[in-house]
Amino acid sequence: MGCVVKIGNIVIGGKNPLCFIVGPCVIETENLTLRIAERLKKSSDTLNIPLIFKSSYDKANRTSIKSYRGPGLKKGLRILQKVKNETGMPVLSDIHSVEELPYAEEVLDILQIPAFLCRQTDLIVATAKTGKPINIKKGQFLAPWDVKNIIDKVLSTGNNNIIITERGTSFGYNNLIVDFRGLPIMRSFGHPVIFDVTHSLQLPGGQGSSSGGQREFAEPLARAAVAVGVDGLFMEVHPEPGRALCDGPNMLSIDEFPSLIQRLIEIKEVIRRYER
Repeated sequence: MGCVVKIGNIVIGGKNPLCFIVGPCVIETENLTLRIAERLKKSSDTLNIPLIFKSSYDKANRTSIKSYRGPGLKKGLRILQKVKNETGMPVLSDIHSVEELPYAEEVLDILQIPAFLCRQTDLIVATAKTGKPINIKKGQFLAPWDVKNIIDKVLSTGNNNIIITERGTSFGYNNLIVDFRGLPIMRSFGHPVIFDVTHSLQLPGGQGSSSGGQREFAEPLARAAVAVGVDGLFMEVHPEPGRALCDGPNMLSIDEFPSLIQRLIEIKEVIRRYER
């Protein structure tokens, strides 16, 4: 059995239940963020699933200069702290620079390295030195085995709390594809692997000044990832994905979330019989 990562009462990896990292792509308003968090907490309690709340305080890699990025570091972290206080759920958000770390590590339970920054050594090492769990998104430009070099950068600091997230691989212009061989390859490095359903469905820059997406394939890809073997799933949800300020085309409706999770848990129970 490989390493596990503990976040409060949640344990990711090994033979533990599927973990879910879920929330809106970006913090739009405090009220909306808290409403989504409350609904997710209810689902977590009802379905008895480990759930980590995710939302970005800043989307630093938007396609257009005119795209909405979020409330920013300090206001966004204040809202995420409120989510923690009111729901008890751990929180995760993206880190874009070393300068953000002193503020982010005070609030976030997991520090996430975005896919486009996954080879930035100084950022990875500085983030690892906080000692906090790190979720590293595999870049769309990387082969699965290239992730081992990123893991080694984190391990060089003595931090073993590493999670790797698959989010699709570039497949020509404005398109991504998921190579499911990559999931067991990355798990063989001994750290938990998460499958990012939402961003694997993204069509980067596919709408000219913004990215498109194919949310209709969310369930088939999620089912496949659970069947192949992952330690958790990353999903972005919104009450009205069509009106979301970021990644609407590939986000799920929060109304669909509970029933989808139930089906994925059932698949996991079947697959568990064959896992070593």
